[in-house]
Parts: sequence; structure tokens; C-alpha cells
Amino acid sequence: MRNSERMVIGVFEKGEYIVYGMTGVCRVCDITEMNMDGLATSKLYYVLEPTGVNGSRIITPVEGNKNVMRRIMTSEEAYKLIDGIREIDSLRVRDDKQRENCYKEALKTCDCREWVGVLKTLYLRRRDRLNRGKRMTEVDERYMKKTKENLYGELSIPLGIPAAEVEKFIESRIEALD
Repeated sequence: MRNSERMVIGVFEKGEYIVYGMTGVCRVCDITEMNMDGLATSKLYYVLEPTGVNGSRIITPVEGNKNVMRRIMTSEEAYKLIDGIREIDSLRVRDDKQRENCYKEALKTCDCREWVGVLKTLYLRRRDRLNRGKRMTEVDERYMKKTKENLYGELSIPLGIPAAEVEKFIESRIEALD
């Protein structure tokens, strides 16, 4: 799903985990009606709780939302993604000036395959820079952190493991496929 195809996929239920834009995994705490000043009718809103931020809440409309919202992966989809990581391409960034924009656009898609592509790009770039005696750039570090939070946060739920253990799980599963 690309940025131009922003949509709400299905209707979410209270207690369900979803991916919400660049925020990542959120739990639907409530679905409530709100009357806004100047409007004759009330609208339905999701009350979302980001999983990585205690006490934070997001209130967003059920209809007409500008952020991508989708259900998290099933365990079958999670294993399929992990088993296919080697076939996912890294991003093709033609110009260093466009690098951050490429990362941001990939994150906005809420597509796990795109997130894997970002991480592959960042790992290759980090290795290259380290081989030349350089550190990762601040932009690369920031997007690596955010992409890992989103991808590992999502994978942790269907895999039933803490997000902090997802990277090692992926590495061991890929090694076992060899």
C-alpha cells in the first residue's frame, strides 16, 4: 500500500491492536462519539493507546482519517514475512539529499516489507560507513530506531515475544533456514 492509497482497512474493535501511521502499534482503547462545536451531528472516534508510550492517547476519526490504519499481522503473516526477508530489496536511494525523505515515505506506508527494506538499507549503509571509519549519521540512527520500533513492536504481538527479543528471533530463524 503506497501513500496515495491511504485508507482505513475495516472497522476496528475495542481492545484490538492496529498500526496507526508513523506512530506504530496502538491498542484501540475505545470507540466513542464526539460532538464538535459547529457540527450538527456527532462523529465516531477511535481512542488509541500507542504500545510503546505509557499514558499517551490518540483520538482520531473513524471515517475520513488521513493516516494509514490497518490490523496488525497474524502469526502466519509474521512468519511468512520473516522467512522472506532475504528476498526483500533494500531501498534505492539515488541522492543522499533525498535519503531522509525516502525513509519517511517508506515508514508512512505502514507496509512491513517497506520497513524491512529501510532496515536493510540502513544496515548496509552502516556497514559501509564503519568500513570507511565513519559513524552512522544522525538521520540514519533516528530512522533505524523508529523503523525497528514499528516493525519489532508489530511482530512481537503475533509472535508472542517481547519487542526487545524480536531481532534475535529473526536472526535465529533466518540462520535456521540456511
